[in-house]
Amino acid sequence: MTARPSPGVGPLIAADRLVHQLGTPGLVILDASVGKHRGAGRRIPGARPFDIDGALSDHSGPLPHTMPGAAVFTEEMRSLGVMDTSTVVVYDSAGIYSSARAWWMLRAMGFDRAAVLDGGLPAWTAAGYPLEDGGPVAPPGVRGDFTARPRPGLVVGRGEVAAALADPDATVLDARARERFSGAAPEPREGLRGGHMPGAVNLPFTELQHNGLMLREPELRAAFTARAGDRERLVFSCGSGVTACVLALGAELAGYRDLAVYDGSWSEWGLPSDLPVVRGTEGGSPLP
Repeated sequence: MTARPSPGVGPLIAADRLVHQLGTPGLVILDASVGKHRGAGRRIPGARPFDIDGALSDHSGPLPHTMPGAAVFTEEMRSLGVMDTSTVVVYDSAGIYSSARAWWMLRAMGFDRAAVLDGGLPAWTAAGYPLEDGGPVAPPGVRGDFTARPRPGLVVGRGEVAAALADPDATVLDARARERFSGAAPEPREGLRGGHMPGAVNLPFTELQHNGLMLREPELRAAFTARAGDRERLVFSCGSGVTACVLALGAELAGYRDLAVYDGSWSEWGLPSDLPVVRGTEGGSPLP
């Protein structure tokens, strides 16, 4: 198992460490909140908007939160003042939810100097650390020199997922809540089938956190070992490719390195199609 990288460059940084780094040259703080959590009334000082709902998703297709191309990603990062030499900290207003998606996108685009704020804005606020009024704002007149260098295999499609489901050396882990995984609860997106991929294993992303903070390395490793055994190849899915990245963050912290996120996730697999779906716990009956 590889040791966890320095908290200064990722993948996780505590609020009590970040607060002492505010104002450090080269530090860029990005607010990656999505949905109802966007536009919170307060922000960490200097936070800039990493807009997963907007420009930092590819809206040319029907699926939500699809990775944009390298050229678009490069332009968006430069507009936020991100340099190739920057140290980036991402957070979200829900805790650790969509910030992990921003971290994984940066990783997939070849940038490793990024960390997720442990506990997100709730942990920062609870500690009484400084806040500014208003949502995140891009800095006027500051332009970065970030260049995306995509890494193949970190974000995958349904073909790679199907191959992983058939691979005895790989495990596909689904970050959705147990009721959605089993099909007992309806999907929040209209038109999707309920259930899960045959052979996938459920690990709700919330089970990797305690009191809003990520579990420690031994607990994370135990959670993955309980689902994947000694397999080191892990592929993550969820509803739309967002909370799957919380599993990726947990696996990275636990020392796994052969990791991938299914970009389409259940928003694609759950559509009416010939892709197989089962209900119940693992090993349930296939549905048409």
